Amino acid sequence: MAASFLLLAVLAGLLLWPLITGGPAPSPYLIAGLLLLRLGLQFLRSRRDERLRRPAGWALDLLLIALIFYSASTQPPA
Repeated sequence: MAASFLLLAVLAGLLLWPLITGGPAPSPYLIAGLLLLRLGLQFLRSRRDERLRRPAGWALDLLLIALIFYSASTQPPA
């Protein structure tokens, strides 16, 4: 559980830092990779505890990750 919150904190920091400093946005592939890692952790935790199984939440996470990869693949190279 702590690892999932840590990943969320890292994601929040990566997404907020450019807004605060005006710097470049992080790579969408990095953000999607961290979200995939978090999804993997959630899945592993759900194997131990039946109450943590949330397939609708996993589907929403996968949809968000797919949209990030799609938008990253259609962006022109910087």
